[in-house]
Order: sequence, then structure tokens, then C-alpha cells
Amino acid sequence: MRINPALIAGVVFGVELTAVAQLPQRSPQNPNPIPDQVIECEALIAGGGLAGAAAAYESLLAGRTICLTEITDWVGGQISAQGTSALDERTTQRQRDFFPQGYKTFTQRLHEVYQQPNPGDCWVSRFCFLPRDGHAILFAMLQEAAAQGNGTLKWFPSTVVKDLDLDASGTQIATATAIQHQPAPGTSPLNSEPLSQILADAYRYEDSERLTKTVIQFVPLAGNHTESAEDLPAWYVVDATETGELVALADVPYRVGIDPLTAADPSSASATGDPYCTQGYTYTFAMEATAEPQPQIMPSFYPQYEPYYSYERSDLADFDILFTYRRIWSPEPRPEQRVFGVSVPKPGDISMQNWTWGNDYRPGTAADNLILTRNQLQQTGQLEPNGWMGGLRIESLQRAEEAALGFYYWLVAGTTDSQLGAGVKQPNPNNRLLTGLDSPMGTEHGLSKYPYMREVRRIIGRPSPGYAAGFTIGETDITRNDFTAEHYSQTLSPRLYRDLGISLSGLDAIARIRSSDPPDPLRLRTRSRIYPDSVGIGHYNIDFHPCMALSPPELPGNYEYPGVRQGQGETYPFQIPLRAMIPQQLDNFLIAGKSIATSYIAAAAYRVHSFEWSVGAAAGTLIDYALEQSVAPYELVNELPQREPQLEDLQQRLHRAGNPTAFPGTSIFNLDWSDWR
Repeated sequence: MRINPALIAGVVFGVELTAVAQLPQRSPQNPNPIPDQVIECEALIAGGGLAGAAAAYESLLAGRTICLTEITDWVGGQISAQGTSALDERTTQRQRDFFPQGYKTFTQRLHEVYQQPNPGDCWVSRFCFLPRDGHAILFAMLQEAAAQGNGTLKWFPSTVVKDLDLDASGTQIATATAIQHQPAPGTSPLNSEPLSQILADAYRYEDSERLTKTVIQFVPLAGNHTESAEDLPAWYVVDATETGELVALADVPYRVGIDPLTAADPSSASATGDPYCTQGYTYTFAMEATAEPQPQIMPSFYPQYEPYYSYERSDLADFDILFTYRRIWSPEPRPEQRVFGVSVPKPGDISMQNWTWGNDYRPGTAADNLILTRNQLQQTGQLEPNGWMGGLRIESLQRAEEAALGFYYWLVAGTTDSQLGAGVKQPNPNNRLLTGLDSPMGTEHGLSKYPYMREVRRIIGRPSPGYAAGFTIGETDITRNDFTAEHYSQTLSPRLYRDLGISLSGLDAIARIRSSDPPDPLRLRTRSRIYPDSVGIGHYNIDFHPCMALSPPELPGNYEYPGVRQGQGETYPFQIPLRAMIPQQLDNFLIAGKSIATSYIAAAAYRVHSFEWSVGAAAGTLIDYALEQSVAPYELVNELPQREPQLEDLQQRLHRAGNPTAFPGTSIFNLDWSDWR
């Protein structure tokens, strides 16, 4: 059984909106008009990816009124609009099926829809499926959650947040202004052109030849304040965007790119940090195997990107291996012949491509970085009133789109390989790029609606005991890395090396601090840090797709930023502390998704599908609890390490809903977590 594409076309509004009469005409001379609609909600969740959807799901089950905005017209982020519909999971967690309840419900629905465990017969995951189906399944789950919990979902696709207004105290977001777009009369449907061609237009108030705009003001639900709690938040705003948009727009403290070398991140590739080197981002696409050779037209820009493409490793230098890696559709019967444990490709199979030396785009300099730093935002006027334009470098988006389309041509017609040399790559013309609004990616051009983002702006949490500069999850909190390796004794200063030894000493830390002896030999870490304020779980390798050292990334002979992969490797199962979700300065602003307070290295593990769901579920549950109990989120953790009874109540609520905050057997009574792989 497959989901009917007609279902996808039908999942849109169904929301009553409040219109304002006699609106002034929007124009460049009148950039901030009276809103067309004023919408009330108990939480505005910006970003409909997995974290945003999970936050909405739990809030709706609790009966809350939720506004959910999304820059594309699909919910699901990684599993849909970004096209990475192959679930990244670790072996032990998958074997035990130890995931948040909503995530498990989603995977169960996949089974029900496809009537088979792995519809793509891929070898990277237990679940590889079509992105459009990921959207349809997840949106149906949100509708069911609203009905079950008597909540209200107000869904705003093709919508971006343009401005945030603070209250008189400057400690709460009072209103948020957004812009929803639709095709102008007589123009082609949305998703006809790549994101780079409409992004700037989407953030302008005025109508254009391409887009008609609706200006929406989001405000707290009337009556949410009580006389005894007038200074407490009446609503919450959640940043679940794919790049930390609201983090930058609200201008709360955050980091982007490589962090400086510290005892918490001893594998950092830069002593001083590098804000321009973020992980590569990827426009995915779907291609179908055919019985006959297909005409393959070389894009005009292909020669520019050809010097970059590669199979990367000799053991992966086989087209069938690459095709089946993230194959997302393979109807039965399947051939008996196997490759990497799965059936070889056959006509009609569909593969999604997401490859480091392929459609990954990896800029890493001030001339081409995608996620603009705070200084760059100031220089371009995006932090001025009405100046916000999404915080991205559009030229880098466009080049990533070209690189992805060029990679398809390389796969089917290319004969070069930048890493393995001549004679390795052969043409594979029996394939076609899947394009059209009814294609797996839902776009006329065949690329994903939004690039898959591995790294974004990351907040710096509020100061707390042990985190004077602000709470952050670091490399040493989660990694299995062997810090006894010679690299660390030779690279770190004596002071940093001693601090690293102290941080790895566990119960012996106080003795280490008092001792003047050098900390040799360093102790091997046998578990990740246990947080008293854990509200979720995650487990994945520290996995890098490093930026390239030179600009542009496709420059012949270019190479990865030196040293980034030093921190790469396995982790122990880890937790999501509530302190990582609470930014500084604003009391009704929460973070879900990849913008939580992690370092660059830790973020490389805190980025996959189930983590996003877990942190989103925590945010949604927290919203309900904070409104019900008339308590601000920071008050649940501001007395740590002392006991926080309300924090414990929140954790129990998460547990009752099937959202774990720790893995089985990972407690202070077990110091060896080596069985978790």
C-alpha cells in the first residue's frame, strides 16, 4: 500500500484566520504594514522539521493551541522537505527500539503504509522511504494528536518569521510578525524554482511579480495571563528552524562554526575558533534506474564542479553501492544478487543521493559561508528594523543547487574522480533524474525543497554552576575518543592538558585539582555525562562533513579544513539537558532542534532524526507544563545542583508519555556503557 499523492495536496490550512479591513498597500516605501491577519496561540513554533513537528505533537496531545510555521509546504524537515528520508540510528538503540513514543509511532506508520520493513531496501538504515510520504504520514499524526488531545493546530506553510517584538521589560517576546507567500496570479506553482530564486522575495513585505504575500502577526492566546502571574510568559516562541533563524533574529548569545580549543573540546581544529567553517549542507535529489539508456544533458555549469566529485574511497567506488546506499523505493520482487547486503538495483528503483564528495556543498571562508555570522548580519543590515532576510548567503545556496545537479550528471555520465584518479568512474546512463511536483522531492527541478542542514547557529545557555560563561555540551561530555593519544599531549598547552585530565577524572576530580602532579596517564572515559535536568535522549557518532579549506569549495585540488576530523568517532548514548534549550535574555523563548547549546564537535552527534524528535517532544511537553504550573522554564533549573521538584515533575510527565530521558542501564551505578553501539 502506498500513500495517495492526492492526500499530500490536501493537507493545507483548515484554520480560521482573522482579517483586518482596509489594509494599506504594501510597497518598499511602506515596509511594515498593518498585518493582514492576527493569530492567537499558546505557542508559536517556527520550523516544521522533526523537532518542530514533535513539539507541536506533544503540545496538541496536551490540548494546547499551536501555531506552526514552515518555510516550505511540507512538515518533517529531514524526512521530507530536505529529502534525507533514511533514518540515521545507532545499532543498539535500533535493536532495543528505544526511542521517543512519537518517533516510534512514525516508524510504525511507515510499516503500515508500505507493508514492508524497508521500502527502499537500502543499506544505510532500517527505514528508507519516499520524502513525500514522510510529510503525509507526519501531518496526519499532527491532525490525530489535535483530535485526541482536543488541541488546535494552526498550520502556516510557505511562511517565514520576519520580526520579533519584545515586551516593555525586554525579557519576553510579545509578538512575532511573519510573511506567508503564494504564487502571484498567472505564475507557476510553488516549488517550480529552487529555493535560492525565491528566498529573498519571501522575506519582503511587498508583493512581487512572482509572489503574493500575507502579513501575519502572532500573539498570545487571549486570557492566558492570570492576575497572580502577570510577569510570567503567556505564550512561548520556539526556534525549530533549520538554521537557527530566530536565534539570530532575537540576537541572543550564540556560536556558529568551529569553537576554540578548550579542555571541553580538546579535538578542536582551531586554537581561536573559526565561525565560517560549518559542516557541509546538501540538496538531495531522487534518481530512478531505467531499463534503457536515457538522454543525459550536461548542465552549462558542470565543468566548474566536476573537479570536486568523487566516490571518495576505493571500497565504495561502485555505482551499485552508491545507488543502494540510500535507495528509497524498491518494489518487490527484488533480484537475488546482492551488494552490501541488499539487492542490486533494478529498473524502477529510486535512489536518494546524499554524498560527501558529491552533492554536499562545503564552503568555509568569509567569502562564501552560508550561515551568516552576527558581524555579517550587522554589515548587511539584517539586524536593523525590518532588515531580516533569512540570515543566509543566497549565492552559496545557488552554488549548492548547481553542485547537486552537476553531481547527478557526474553519476550518469562522468568519467573523473577527484580523490581516486583516472580510470575509476564509468558512465551509468540507465538512470533519470526525477522531477515534477508529483516526484519524490515534490519539485519541478528535482532537488529537495530545502537543503539538509548538519550544523546551524547554536545558543550559549545561561550561566550555571560549572558553566560560568554559559551552559554548553562539549566533546568530552559524550565521546568515546581516546585522549591518551599522543596528539593531545603534544597539541594542548600544559594548562589545557591538566584541565582535560581533571575533566576526565570523575570522582577523583577534586584530588586532581588539589594535586600539582601532571595528569598522566589520562583516564579513559567509559560513559557520557549524566545531567540532572535531562529531558531527552540521543545516540549517534560524531560525524563530520567538514568545510573545505579554500574558496570556492569546488576549486581543483581543494582539501578539507585540516584537523576537523580529529574529533570524529563513536559516542556513548547521551542526554538532552534542559539547560541546553533555554537561551539567555528571553524567558519565553525555547530552542528545539540543532540550535541547542552544543559545541561544534558535540553538534556533529546531536543532529539526527531521533534526536530532533526527542528534543522537540521535550519542548512541547515543557510548554504545556510551564503554562499549566505558571512557571518559567529557567526556574526549573536555576537552583541546580540542588533538587528541583518541578523539574522532576516535568521529567515524570515525559516518562509517562513515553519520552525517555535516559537510556536503560546508563546511570551513576554503571560506569561502563561500552555495550551501547
